[in-house]
Parts: sequence; C-alpha cells; structure tokens
Amino acid sequence: MKRISLLCLVAAISCMVLTSCKGQNKNLEQTATATSPMKLPAVNAPEINTQYGWLNTDKSYSIKDFRGKILLLDFWTFGCINCQHIIPDLKKLEQEYAKELVVVGVHSAKFESEKTNTNIRKAILKFGVEHPVVNDADYKVWQEYGVKAWPTVVLISPDGKVVGQHAGEGVYKPVKQNIELLLKQYDDKINREPIVFKLEKSKEANTFLKFPSKMVNDEAGNIWFADSGNNRVLKINSDGKVLEIIGKGSEGFGDGDFSSATFYEPHGLALKGNTLYIADTKNNSIRKADLTTKKVETVAGDGEMGYYFFNDKWDVPVKPNSPWDLLIDGEVMYIANAGNHQVLKMDLATNKVTRFAGTGREALANGSLKESAFNQPSGLTKIGDILYVADSEASAVRAIDLKKQTVATPLGKGLFDFGDKDGDVDGALLQHCVGVTAKDGKIYIADTYNGKIKTLDLKNERVSTLVAGLNEPNDILFIDNQMWISDTNNHQLVKVDLKNSEKKVVEVSL
Repeated sequence: MKRISLLCLVAAISCMVLTSCKGQNKNLEQTATATSPMKLPAVNAPEINTQYGWLNTDKSYSIKDFRGKILLLDFWTFGCINCQHIIPDLKKLEQEYAKELVVVGVHSAKFESEKTNTNIRKAILKFGVEHPVVNDADYKVWQEYGVKAWPTVVLISPDGKVVGQHAGEGVYKPVKQNIELLLKQYDDKINREPIVFKLEKSKEANTFLKFPSKMVNDEAGNIWFADSGNNRVLKINSDGKVLEIIGKGSEGFGDGDFSSATFYEPHGLALKGNTLYIADTKNNSIRKADLTTKKVETVAGDGEMGYYFFNDKWDVPVKPNSPWDLLIDGEVMYIANAGNHQVLKMDLATNKVTRFAGTGREALANGSLKESAFNQPSGLTKIGDILYVADSEASAVRAIDLKKQTVATPLGKGLFDFGDKDGDVDGALLQHCVGVTAKDGKIYIADTYNGKIKTLDLKNERVSTLVAGLNEPNDILFIDNQMWISDTNNHQLVKVDLKNSEKKVVEVSL
C-alpha cells in the first residue's frame, strides 16, 4: 500500500522530524500555525499488526478488531521527551471516553536499543502507559500512515476510516474536539462495551526500588537518590540502609512534610548545606527539601510546561520543562531542561529561573549561548569553568564555557549519529547518554542505551568502556574508591571498586 496523505488536526508545538525511515533525517522543527478540523476523503486505515508483536496486552490485534470504536494511534519512541509529554493527555482522553475510545501505541523506534520488546516493556512500566503497544521496529506502520515526526497521533473512525493526524505535543484539545464530532456522527454505531487489556504492570515483580535515577552525596558519605518510579527521594548510607525518605510515594504535586509531600517522577538532585533541590521532572518544577525542618516546598514551576524559543523570554522568569538534572555552582543552580532542549539557571537567593543556553530548537549547534542548540539535555557536571552536558538525543557530550559564554561539542555529531564505538572522539559513538560525572580530568558517561559506563579522556581525546552489562544506567557518583551507578531498568544501585573493578549490587532496605 502507498503512503497516505493525512490532514493535520492542528499544528505541532514541537516534534522530531524524519524525512525517511532509512536514516535521512531533519532536526527538530517548531511550528506555530493551526488549521480547523476538516472532513477528509474516506481513506481506509492501513493495518497496524506487525511481525514484532504486541505489548501491554496478551494478544495481537488487527485494525478490524477495533471496528465500532474510535481508535487513536500514538506513534512514539520511548526516549523522546516530546512523546513522554503527551502521555498525560492520552490518559485523560482514555478516562473521559473509556467506553468509546481505544488508544494503541505504535512504537516506531529511533535508537537500536528502543527496538526490542524487552526495552519497550520497561518504558511502558516506567511511564505508566495503560494501553496496548505494537512494536513497529521496521517502520512499516509508520510508512503506511505517512508519519514524519515523533510524536504523531492518528484518529480513526468506528468504521475504520482515517479522520486526521496531529504531529507534536498538545494533543488533548484537538483530539477531544474530533472525538466529539465522531460521537455525534456515528452515535448508535459505536460499540460502548469497554475492551480490557492485560497490562504489563500486572506481570511486574515487586521491587523495593523502581527506576532509580540521579544521585548526590553529602559530606558524611551518605547518598541521596531519586527513586523515580516510586515518586520519592531516598537517603541511604554506604551499606544501603535507608536513613530518610522524602515523599509519600504516590504520584502528585503536593508540598508539605517529608511523609506527605508528593512528586511525579523526580530525577535531578543538588545539595547545598541543609537544602536538597529536586528536579520534579513530570511536574515541570523545582522542589526544595529543607533537611532541618523536613518540609518540601515548590520554588519554581507550577506544573505547566514552559516553552520559549530563539529570542523569546531572555532575562525574565521562565517555567522549567521536564527538568532532568541539577548542578549548583556557588549561588547559581544550572538546570538540564530536557523538555525544551535548553539549559536554564536558577538564582538560589531569589529562586528566579531564567534561560541560560540554547535556542529551544532541537539540534546540535555550537556557538554563543543564544545561538547554540541542544537535544534533550539530561545530565550536568563541571570541571573548572566548563559545564559539561549529557545531550541525550544527540548521543553527545556538550561543553559550555562559562567565561567565554560559548558552547562546543567534544563528543558527538548529531541527532541521528549514534552507536557503540570506543576510540578517538572523531569516530567514537554513544547511544542516548543521560548522565555525566567529572573526575580527575575525565568525563564519566552513563551511556544509557548501550548499558555501559564510558570515559571521555579530555586530554587524549579518547573514549573507552569502563563498565558493561547494565540496563539503562542514569547516573554516576564517586565516593572514596567506589563508583556508584544507578542501574535504572534493573531497579538497583551498583557500586564498583575502582581498585579491582569488582561490581556489587547495593542491597537497599529499611
């Protein structure tokens, strides 16, 4: 079947664009136009079943199995922050139209690591996806529907006709509008008997930790880390004994004492004196935990995603957008603002958050702070006057010269240049690196989708693998002669003895 041409429901806020499924790609594009919903010529919806199988359900489906339902296809890839951003919109639609609507995720992967059912299953659990997902590893479904960007949703009528397509974020309002039109048009032809799917979470083993993420240590050698899947922050000693818990453990956005405060997938942490700053990622906010009074308060962000591009909103307060990591330098805290592809800074005296580097365009562009562009920055570290950034979607390490106010790229080439290759920086490749930590003139990299810890020797300009066999490591921390690693998808922390390279799982317990 030829690709079909579909009318957009409305324009994208932001998305990552592919011109072809064979590797000819464009960088992220921003659009700001809109079109009114219009009736399309009758086009039969192409098949969605694939040879790679289904997840979040116990059976395979064909497009005809959803006749009588309004069907929404979500084309996504799990490492894409913009794809993650629309999950709450999809959940809201699923709840409001539980009898009439079925959502099916079509996972058309960017990275090689994203193509396996095992890793897609982990992502489903991590992000709380509650609808079936078909693995479209070879882009066949993507091509049949003429999709060009992550994320893209396609709406299909109860009689199996394509209604329209929307690329980018902000899907709730346009999709809801078109669902209401379909409800009026088809009315008694709609099957209102809910379809129950056997979700992956029903098969998941219970573990004490759930997708642990970023870490920091205090002067006493204790470790604070984000237990992101449990929506809390833990403090442990070097043996893994839990000394403090911040957060009730349920998803939410509530301040208060440590036992009642709620978070939504926290990641980055930064410690200054008796204050622990927390990047509350999916709440698009910075929270502050007072370790003396044991109270949590929100100091930046209101839950809404902040968007600003190019020359917009410099030197004025902005909202964080999926902040992923934090780093304190004196009275300034830098924020890896993954959701809007920038680095922000926060004045710790005033809690004012402003833009620092990046246009907001998703690209690998060097130059001045205002000319540079990033790709979902997710990790921060610092050596002297250089702030290093894990630029995850470009599988790159970026370097911000704080004195010269410029951005360079010591490792990495672009959005679609990735792999698993050591050696000279000119040829070395990473795959969606999420964490960076500096030590002794080297940058230690959580090469997340390769399941490795690699080192970037800045002096010799070489990359080498130090630790392998991990499952989406997120962060690295050094304490004395131990290297701590958040082995995220294995739901554990690991420490490696730097003297003999012995690797040991930390038994975290109350």
